[in-house]
Amino acid sequence: MALVKAGLVVLDCAEPEKLAVFYKELLEGEETDATANRVEIRGADGFRLAFRRDVNATPPSWPRPENSLQAHIDFVVDDLDAVERKVVELGGRPLETKDASGPYEQRGYADPAGHSFTLRTITPTAPKQG
Repeated sequence: MALVKAGLVVLDCAEPEKLAVFYKELLEGEETDATANRVEIRGADGFRLAFRRDVNATPPSWPRPENSLQAHIDFVVDDLDAVERKVVELGGRPLETKDASGPYEQRGYADPAGHSFTLRTITPTAPKQG
């Protein structure tokens, strides 16, 4: 028998209800539990996230060094452009915009509360051309 039954990522934020809506829509998921200070969701693929109320939460400042990145989430997607449009529509914002032209294998974003996450395609097995 396993000692741990299940695990999930918990993000601290000032407004867990609002952040849960962002990720529920992005992951095409459902709310699975909610209390006054915490909301849990499960994405369509089974990925679980929770959002815990912390009225003093400050978003990470990545890529700036003060209060920098502590953790982030990677999401594997088929179409970076389509998912980016959805992220922005839901209130997220791009973080890595140095060279905004052309296709990328991964892109960084912040959710509405400032937590960073990455959208990435599955890395091709063939060597990179060019």
